[in-house]
Amino acid sequence: MRYAQFLQKQGTIGFVAPSFGCNIEPYRSAFDNAAKKWREMGYQLDFGPNCYAGDGIGISSTPESCGAELTDYYCSKNNDILISCGGGELMCETMEHVDFERIKKAEPKWYMGFSDNTNMTVLLATLCDTASVYGPCAASFGMEPWHQSLFDAYQILTGEIQKVHGYPLWEKEGKKDEMHPLEPYYVTEPKKLRLFFHESKENVLIRGRLLGGCMDCLVNLLGTRFDQVCTFAERYREDGILWFLESCDLNVMSIRRAIWQMKNAGWFSYVRGFVIGRPLVFGQELMGLDHYHAVIDLLEEFHVPVIMDADLGHLPPMMPIVCGSMAEVSVQSDEISISYRYL
Repeated sequence: MRYAQFLQKQGTIGFVAPSFGCNIEPYRSAFDNAAKKWREMGYQLDFGPNCYAGDGIGISSTPESCGAELTDYYCSKNNDILISCGGGELMCETMEHVDFERIKKAEPKWYMGFSDNTNMTVLLATLCDTASVYGPCAASFGMEPWHQSLFDAYQILTGEIQKVHGYPLWEKEGKKDEMHPLEPYYVTEPKKLRLFFHESKENVLIRGRLLGGCMDCLVNLLGTRFDQVCTFAERYREDGILWFLESCDLNVMSIRRAIWQMKNAGWFSYVRGFVIGRPLVFGQELMGLDHYHAVIDLLEEFHVPVIMDADLGHLPPMMPIVCGSMAEVSVQSDEISISYRYL
């Protein structure tokens, strides 16, 4: 696994928009404020041509333009790391126009984003043996003040920390909107972890190599020419795979179908455990199925711990996850921590 150099003081942060850009509110004002804050911290900024674009369908611009921007900026020596402007809907179409062979030959660079950015973070690991950060997109850094999770993501990029912890409260309904673009997370709900398939219902320690992201995107990649998950799992079978999963638009039935599809594609070979975030449709129940049984009924056969309702995904805050890295996940009651090892 390849790991990038950490962001240095007065380094250059690059911004790309392979999914949505920051052309509309509240994202534009938040992105502008994030840029202001980064500059005040002493960093140089390198904006891709699509950062403020909005002429695409489900992404910032055309798939060809987005793919070229992502490839060129990843391989460029004019920036030190890349942060995606945002999530979106059709970043999968961008991937057809990304030159992964060129990226594989370039010096590794930290890339950070989540949601639709799963398309890049998981493919960097499986196609290029390169670690990335499944974490906040650029506009999130415009909030005033930063939540601790933003500091954690920043310090992962600078190398100041290699361990993150869960957060005591999470946001069920945010207050950020067009009129309040800089609102911080409105955290009101206490974190309550659920632990399955382990002798202790409160404590667990799992080690493995992290792989995962947003299930909405993962199942879309499954079975395509970009799908090399089974090859990746085989390559790192001695480490074992530690899956981190979350969902955005999927209802509980769709989550169950996604788990079924990944399982029957062989993706869970050599699995050591699962860390699963709160789904955006939290608390939904359809025909007697909730988001717990949507997952655990199909994962019981693997006889590994399943941690659910972790700080991961679309109901913030989320712990930044170093996709592709070795990790140790510890749960003690409702406290979760992840330690990263760059091996």
